[in-house]
Amino acid sequence: MTLLGVGLFAYFVWSVGVREILNNVERLGAAGFAAILIIYSIRIVLRATAWKLSVYGPYELKLRDTIPAVIIGEALSSMIPLGILVSGTAKAVAVRRRVPLVVGLSSVATENLFYSFTTSLFLMLGALTFLRGFPLEEGWVLTIDVLIVLLFLLLVGGIVLVVKQWHFASEACEWLYQRGIARGLLEKGRAEVRLFENLIYGFYRKYPRRFLPICLLEGAFHALGVFEVYFILSRLTDGASVLNAFLLESVSRLITIIFKLVPFLIGVDEAGAQFVAETVGIGAGIGVTLAIVRKGRILFWAAIGLGLIVKRGLTIREIREAGSR
Repeated sequence: MTLLGVGLFAYFVWSVGVREILNNVERLGAAGFAAILIIYSIRIVLRATAWKLSVYGPYELKLRDTIPAVIIGEALSSMIPLGILVSGTAKAVAVRRRVPLVVGLSSVATENLFYSFTTSLFLMLGALTFLRGFPLEEGWVLTIDVLIVLLFLLLVGGIVLVVKQWHFASEACEWLYQRGIARGLLEKGRAEVRLFENLIYGFYRKYPRRFLPICLLEGAFHALGVFEVYFILSRLTDGASVLNAFLLESVSRLITIIFKLVPFLIGVDEAGAQFVAETVGIGAGIGVTLAIVRKGRILFWAAIGLGLIVKRGLTIREIREAGSR
């Protein structure tokens, strides 16, 4: 998948033309790129604050704990195949000296549930806008319809899961333990899994007043993503609009979810940006340049995350072992 992504990246750069892309990047300028980095730093603070509010008392985390941990998690999520599977654990390991690991993991999972809820709404709104606002081939219409239905079912399923408090993970561990499967691992592990689930489900009953602030923080995270795209488009073309920025960001977010297997989303992000840019009429060159500029932002913050990982002495092995406990 990574090799395919590299091939796609090379193809889109060749098809648009290196000179055109360089000219577009020059229009953005160093000051424009610095502004993009500042915008994303605010987005990091928003998610770090949402995570801070998701910690179950009597434990608590400060922003000085959650901000570096979020940067570390985002770096791992971007750099390695299926990094999304270790990014959450990496955040919990990064704050292991402040809260117990199971509390850190459950708070990350709680924040991720709020993030998934707002992301699903964001994607459905983007898909509906794209479907209603532009003429598409029948195949794309069917694909988008299926996507909307799947997102709706996942959203409803997640809400029902939390409201009904289904302890499917701990029940599965107990079922395996009673049948003599992985008894050594599950002797204490099944109790920790149960505690993990209780911390997540208990949060929704103990802190109902935090729901709206967390959802607003997650919503602001997505809104700033749209603003970032709008800012880049405004520097590259005279035809920038909030609608185009919204559609490009929603498709980018969808690609991020689907193609996490590809490090840095190389190639696939450019493909999605080109498709949307051509559909809305701003040109393939602008779409590909947008994806490349944002990739530069990802690389910058990934480098910061790597520095924090080295400084804190974290290792992939430690993160993997923490996730398996």
